[in-house]
Amino acid sequence: MGLLLIPIILFTQTLNITEIVLAQEDIFFVIPFFPFFILFLITGLAETNRVPFDLPEAESELVSGYNVEYSSIGFTFFFLAEYSNIILMSFIILILFLGG
Repeated sequence: MGLLLIPIILFTQTLNITEIVLAQEDIFFVIPFFPFFILFLITGLAETNRVPFDLPEAESELVSGYNVEYSSIGFTFFFLAEYSNIILMSFIILILFLGG
């Protein structure tokens, strides 16, 4: 995932997020960097354990898999962390490829 950021960093010549967004005034980076966008989207899905990369869930077990290991508050914190990770990945894709 980090290697997919290198072309954007080299193109904008900065690591500043504000300048990366401002560099997309004329054209969003999703158009010239479309292969990198697709690869970044796939790695984002794999990082957040979404379909088809949801193998750690072990849904074929008799009960609900890893979900029975947690009590109610632990289960809540687990899913809050999981979905906040999804929101964070969405923000990163939005900032880097879709103009902020």
